[in-house]
Amino acid sequence: MTRLIVAAGGGGDAVAAAMLDAALYGDEDGRAVILTYAWDRLLIDPVPGPRGPDNFSGLEPVTSAVWSVPATARPIPPAGSTLPRLAAELPHTFALIDPHHGAAGIARQLDELVGHFRLTSIDLLDVGGDILARGDEPTLKSPLGDALTLAACSQLTTPVRLLVAGPGLDGELPLDDLRSLLGPLVHRFTAQDTESISSVLEWHPSEATGMLAATARGVRGTCEVRDAGLPIPLTDEGPTVHEVDLDDALSRNELARAILSTNTLDEAETLSREVCGYSEIDYERNKAAWLKDQPTVTLDPDTVLSQLDEFENEARGRGVSHTTFRRLTEVLNLSGSQREDLRRLLISTRPERHTAPLWRIA
Repeated sequence: MTRLIVAAGGGGDAVAAAMLDAALYGDEDGRAVILTYAWDRLLIDPVPGPRGPDNFSGLEPVTSAVWSVPATARPIPPAGSTLPRLAAELPHTFALIDPHHGAAGIARQLDELVGHFRLTSIDLLDVGGDILARGDEPTLKSPLGDALTLAACSQLTTPVRLLVAGPGLDGELPLDDLRSLLGPLVHRFTAQDTESISSVLEWHPSEATGMLAATARGVRGTCEVRDAGLPIPLTDEGPTVHEVDLDDALSRNELARAILSTNTLDEAETLSREVCGYSEIDYERNKAAWLKDQPTVTLDPDTVLSQLDEFENEARGRGVSHTTFRRLTEVLNLSGSQREDLRRLLISTRPERHTAPLWRIA
């Protein structure tokens, strides 16, 4: 028997889906297919927007419209992707969401998977809860991917269970705004649950799923994330997974309703500009253009550690207890390709501060 989990926003949602599958089903018969975007943002992929099948070599066909990403697949430069490495380290099958044919195209992909695997149900998983956004929230930054998967799943005749893990951890909607929208508690992640993805947490750049795992391991405090330094509370709500009624989510999510019949990503992006006032891919385009003009910074250990001390002094004044390596990479003006080198340097020099996968402010 095959289980299908749709990672609503791609990226870290796919890692959380693997952890959820292991926590709920363990070694039971069957296997999980995780349907996810190849959309790793500019820290990993210098090309704005999500990748499609044409951006990879070595994909394997699942159905006529769905391709899986095996460990041997490779993104075609200059594109980048974490999916082949995920496939190498985790036992799940990672299949590629292709958003370039809009919500209607994703719905066709899902229909084919339902018939191919004879699925009786599907889980749609979102870390943080921005899939429940209306579209006009001032803190909302990346609604398009979640809206596309929500719109596609709402068109299926096969039952879809919508799950929100780590409410508030993505920094898109405050936890207080989400509480009244959450349904029954499905699971509370524990430190033991994180062992199934422990190797991935050592390198994957997702901040929301990193904080999800950290709270499951008992970390509490305030974590500063993103280039803007957004503070995220790490609370007892962090490791929870709640079910939410799919129809209620669709009726709330104006962007998802607007893009239901879209047949291209360009259509969906245009509607995002109309409904939300912006497109997150435009933000990536602008930032990518800005990054091209920035000089390459050499990772000098003495300079980095001095700058780190200065950042931490300021962060403590803001009440920050933890941060992410993605945030540190941005703060220190390093490139995404230097993130791993920075991580190794900091852990080797100050190992007691590595509260995996976060960095503890002294």
